[in-house]
Amino acid sequence: MASISPVVATSAIRDSALAPRSKSDARSTASQQLATRRTRYDGLRIQECCRPVKGMGSPLSRRLVERSAQAKRHVSVAASLEIDLDIAPPPIDGDLTEAMEEYGAEFDAEGVPLTFNGNDDAAIDAALNSVAVLDMSHFGRIKVSGDDRIRFLHNQTTADFNSIPPGQGCMTVFVSPTARTIDLATAWVMATSVILTVSPGKAQQLVTTMDRYIFPADKVSVADISDKTKLLALIGPQAQVVVEKLGLSQLLGQPEGTHSHFAVEGAPATVGVGSGLGASVPGFLLMLSADVAGRVWSHLTDGLGLTPIGAAAWERLRVQQGRPMPGAELTDEFNPLEAALFQCVSTTKGCYMGQETIARLITYDGVKQQLWGLRLANPVPVGAIITSKEGAKIGKVTSCVHGPHVHDGTSSCEYLALGYIKKQEGGEGIIVLVEGQEAAVTDLPFAQRSLA
Repeated sequence: MASISPVVATSAIRDSALAPRSKSDARSTASQQLATRRTRYDGLRIQECCRPVKGMGSPLSRRLVERSAQAKRHVSVAASLEIDLDIAPPPIDGDLTEAMEEYGAEFDAEGVPLTFNGNDDAAIDAALNSVAVLDMSHFGRIKVSGDDRIRFLHNQTTADFNSIPPGQGCMTVFVSPTARTIDLATAWVMATSVILTVSPGKAQQLVTTMDRYIFPADKVSVADISDKTKLLALIGPQAQVVVEKLGLSQLLGQPEGTHSHFAVEGAPATVGVGSGLGASVPGFLLMLSADVAGRVWSHLTDGLGLTPIGAAAWERLRVQQGRPMPGAELTDEFNPLEAALFQCVSTTKGCYMGQETIARLITYDGVKQQLWGLRLANPVPVGAIITSKEGAKIGKVTSCVHGPHVHDGTSSCEYLALGYIKKQEGGEGIIVLVEGQEAAVTDLPFAQRSLA
């Protein structure tokens, strides 16, 4: 897919059903929609649900002030077009799975879209050079509420929640009492709750674990809301162009974790800064009601021309970036400092789960191994031993994926791996052996190897 520049995106809007129409045209369109089982999504209405940052007011926020609370407020995502939806029926079907099926999605046994007509290479290229859209609904969402929620999370994870105001967020690590990694989560701190996005299959485990540390006097409630919401990601350097066209310009230029609340077709939505892959791959996360997720997906793909990316391509992308995942890089063998997650660890907030171990490792320079990237000519199995050229065991492989890089229209059959390597052996640029073949050690964009 060609890069979505402001000019291209504007053209896509103009040529789509978002272009200005008369009310008679809208009635005609509504009649056509009733004649079909599936309603093609031809426009999003996004309403702002909170006051924007000073100096970043939008036409929408000004209209909300000017109009009475009883007036109908409808805003087109791109053309500032007001449509009185009393003249049209509600959409027939907003199902996300059906919307993705129409784009050629191939699903695994859990219903996760793995690929879209085998477009993995094109999808990775879009994510790195323009923008792609990913369904992340298989990631878990946990809602932590109650008056003591901030203190509770402050004590349970590695981030300094006391310093994060509502509307901001962070990445934080859940660890065991001995600082072994459990999961890497994204946190959005809201006015009355905190929403945690956690790895696939981890939500219920973390809810159960947190419940064990809630005492009767604690005003904390933890709930798995994964089935009540959907999560989409806009991934790529031009994701901000899409967000601007959606009328969410107040999020542009804001730090990762910044988020705002909106209503999409009357349903609640939260949009936050960050792709989940680190600063080198910018993007935005959209947590939506299941009722509108399919229509939002169709608008992004059909209306704006975004390339869909499946879980298989995302796995290759996250290995390339060095984003650790549970069951691979995040296990009870490793701690957050070994996983190169210094950016997620507070050294000033005082006592928390695993703090004593982490503090000791930092104080006495006790980190003996760290996560690195490997470039290989052939694939290697997870768990393969990494040795020095002299044959000494120095680490092991945790992930390996096919990682073609497109050069002048051709692809090199190169494989990318992640693995833990002893610090004393060196780092980027050294040559090691894995399963008898040479591998070049590379740094990882996601990694932070020391305190900032």
